[in-house]
Amino acid sequence: MANLNGFNANEVEPASSFEPLPAGKYLAAITESEMKPTKSGGGQYLQFTFQILEGPHKGRNVWARLNLHNSNPTTVQIAQQELSALCRAVGIMTPRDSAELHNLPLVITVKRKKREDTGEFTNEVKGFESKSAAPAVGRPQQAPVTSNTPPWKR
Repeated sequence: MANLNGFNANEVEPASSFEPLPAGKYLAAITESEMKPTKSGGGQYLQFTFQILEGPHKGRNVWARLNLHNSNPTTVQIAQQELSALCRAVGIMTPRDSAELHNLPLVITVKRKKREDTGEFTNEVKGFESKSAAPAVGRPQQAPVTSNTPPWKR
């Protein structure tokens, strides 16, 4: 049991359920970053929290996980490439700490992915671009058609 100190639900707007964001490009900024252990305990990933800065989804958060410490070298290589793209998008090429990447606007590409365990849809951040290099953002745009070839084999 927990003491709620006289909480009154009549005085607070209820939380609304959040559907995953539509796939598209969004102006965002990193608000948090943290190194976390993988589920197996055999590695670590850097988790970034991105907050959407414009449009109808302003204020919403999405997350990206970069598996920087993993027994699979391909996984690490992909994570390093994603981190390189993120660093280039915000103009910080040699960060010493992930906090240096916080609060800098960039454009993220958000995809929708069906979870294998529940069948529900969730968001994935799949790309990073400079704010200046991107078209108008803040609302979803039609994602370009891509091949099924993984990025590391293109």
